[in-house]
Amino acid sequence: MRLQRLRLLLTLAETGSLRAAAQVLHVSQPALSKALKALEEEFGAALVTRTPRGVRLAPAGELLAARAATITRELERAREEVAWHLQHAHATVTVGVSPAASILLAPGALRRFQARWPAVRVRLVDALYPQALARLRSGEFDLALGPLPPAGVGADLHLKALVDSPTVIAVRRGHALASSRQLQELTGAAWVLTGTPQGPGDPSRLPFAALGLPPPLVRLECESFATLLAVLPAMDALAVMPQAFFERHGPGTGLSSLRVRDELPATTLHLFTRAQGPLSEPAQRLLDAFEQEARGLQRNTRVPLAPSASQ
Repeated sequence: MRLQRLRLLLTLAETGSLRAAAQVLHVSQPALSKALKALEEEFGAALVTRTPRGVRLAPAGELLAARAATITRELERAREEVAWHLQHAHATVTVGVSPAASILLAPGALRRFQARWPAVRVRLVDALYPQALARLRSGEFDLALGPLPPAGVGADLHLKALVDSPTVIAVRRGHALASSRQLQELTGAAWVLTGTPQGPGDPSRLPFAALGLPPPLVRLECESFATLLAVLPAMDALAVMPQAFFERHGPGTGLSSLRVRDELPATTLHLFTRAQGPLSEPAQRLLDAFEQEARGLQRNTRVPLAPSASQ
């Protein structure tokens, strides 16, 4: 199987058109159709479906395209690593970071990393799980930092716990419940769910059940904490978010945090890597910088360092 044919399939998925794909790949449309037919014969399945508006991947094509994307990324990474090894040429490390990780760990880790490796380009991508781990598995990310999904991760990923991120309850200033000191006082209030269920932005993680209280009433769902910051100041609702994120962004947007006496759950931030295949030297050094930053955070601010784990 030729690599060019895999690129052909990925280009068809992106453009949705044989003519557009031929232009992108700088080949004639008949040559592209011939290559596509050869690829379908090789796999014994129809890989695309033709429609009046163009083409789209068939189910078998979707499966192959997912693998093809991983293969092409790994080849690009291999070329980059060889160039780095021979000449210390350009290298890029891509990291998916959760909101809390970007605030607690990224600034210090990048500062120490770039002082030692100034020629390496680092890409930080805002990412919540499970999308972050899916992009790590596909090879789009070299590393990912964020909370551990409730169901854990499979053997295809390694993980290491770095640091615990406390949780706060945020409301707009002037909210009728802004002076509440117990979760019991929040019974019946409207809540916002941010991100995925059971994630750091899910109010159901608060100990309502342990206190014999009814579950929180979720009236709005937001995909990201950035969206939450935009809408919460105009709502009579409550939301949970990482303390570091609130301290950085909350006060400036008209939010305040409740000083409840009930213990709120913390979120442990983890560092994730793929189990198969070694990290490039720049990626390994950046991983080391994140671990060093977590240890320094423990010493300087007494934020507890979470126990390490892997699977």
